[in-house]
Order: sequence, then structure tokens, then C-alpha cells
Amino acid sequence: MDFKNIIDTMHPKIPFGIAQMGRAFRNEITPGNFIFRTREFEQMEIEYFVREKDWQEFFEYWLDQMHQWMDLIGLSSDKIHHLEVPDGERAHYSKRTVDFEYDFPFGRKELYGIAYRADFDLKNHMEQSGVDLRYFDDMSGERFLPHVIEPTFGVDRTLLAVLSESYTEDEVNGEIRTYLKLPTIIAPYKVAVFPLLANKPQLAEKAREIYNDLKLEMRVAWDDGGNIGKRYRRQDEIGTPYCVTVDFDTIEKDDTVTVRDRDTLEQTRVRASELKNYLREKIK
Repeated sequence: MDFKNIIDTMHPKIPFGIAQMGRAFRNEITPGNFIFRTREFEQMEIEYFVREKDWQEFFEYWLDQMHQWMDLIGLSSDKIHHLEVPDGERAHYSKRTVDFEYDFPFGRKELYGIAYRADFDLKNHMEQSGVDLRYFDDMSGERFLPHVIEPTFGVDRTLLAVLSESYTEDEVNGEIRTYLKLPTIIAPYKVAVFPLLANKPQLAEKAREIYNDLKLEMRVAWDDGGNIGKRYRRQDEIGTPYCVTVDFDTIEKDDTVTVRDRDTLEQTRVRASELKNYLREKIK
């Protein structure tokens, strides 16, 4: 992160943050537990710059934001553990560090972290490089080194936690059904649309019309391969919350379609003209 370049070109007002995401490499001796511990992984982090006197306020703010993020992606609060790292175990430059641990199927492991790094990074870089990295406050005329609060997120571990949380099995008509109980906001597709029978042009045409209309404002999957049961199962396994089926009643009777709920398996008849509003309310 080129702090000086950002200061000189964007002129941000303190407090401000810079977020970045990238690939990291580690000489990991014992990789394992699928993608939990690997030698190559994706990392997200935020460097949030504050005045020294304000660090506690913004540390609490980012703690709350991290809790909200974990709630948003569907991680159960009873599986998340907030761990204050004691003085003797923190990095020498950190005045406060909090780790978030999650109950994975293979045990309680670290998921995220947040640290107050004070002015350690900028001060050391300035001393070694000779470049003035102080922030200038044009309101007060003051120059100072900002202090840094750093929330960090492992992307691979996030994905693994979400999959662990959402993987669900139940029994339907004597058979085991597997599905991902993903929160709607992170489901790859919000809705799937199918004709009941792919070889009936009138059904396929109407289903395609609905698909084209819905995809203008939401992520929609199209599937016309195999029987309707197999299509439902495919969408269950990738976590699609709702499936819309166009059948003969749609064409010949009342212009209604069947909307199936992934979690409850409940099927509701909805008028095609009201479908977009119905789904909009469901997935908001």
C-alpha cells in the first residue's frame, strides 16, 4: 500500500481507511483441513487511519462492523468466539488485538483478527526511507503520524466457514436431500427458472420470458435439463433460495407459476405479473 501516494492524490480526511485484497504466501509446515491452512491464500485487510486519541472509539466501531459482517454471511453467533489477546501474546507493536475464532467441524480455530498497530508501520517506514509520511490537517495546521487499526479477513477461511455453516441434510420422501442454507444475500443465484418440460415450446417460451425479465435486477439461473426433481436438487446444492416453475396451468389457466422455497420446500402459486415484486420482497 503506497500511503504517501494516496495522501497526495486523494487528499482523504482523517479518519479514513484503505482496503485491499491480495494473495499471500506462507511457508506452512502443516497444511491441512481442506482450505483452512494452505501455503497460498487470499487475504483481505483494512488499514484505518485515526488520530491517536480516537483509536479506542474506532477500534470498537470496527469490532462491531466485523460482528455485523459475520451475521450478514450467516455465521451463527454461538459458534463465534471473541478472544482478547493478552499482553504477553500480542505482537510487540500492538496495544490491543482481538481474534475471532469459529467452531469449524474440525475444532475451534482462528477466523479473523483486528489489531491496533499504533504508528508503528508509518514511523518505521519514515525512519528507514527518509520520506515524510506525516498527515497534514489543513483545518488545524497540525502534522502528525496517523495511528492504524487493522481488521484482517482470510477469504479462504471465510468460504470454509460459510460452507460449514450452511451445509445441511434432511430427509425428503425417504431420501437424503443435501442443500446449502446460504443467506440470500450471498447465494450465487437468488432464483432459478425452469419450464416444467423442456420439450414443450410454449412452456419454454414463457419460462424464458420470465427469466429475461427477472435477470434485469437479480442473479437468475436457467435450467431445463433433466426432470424437475433433479433440477430442484441441483439448485438446492448450490444454495439457490427460490425456484420458479412454469407449468401447464401457467399457460392454460391462470398465468400463475410455482415458487418453491429451498429451506421449507413450500410451494406457492404466484401470478407471473406479480412475480418480480414477490421475489423482490423475499430476497431483499
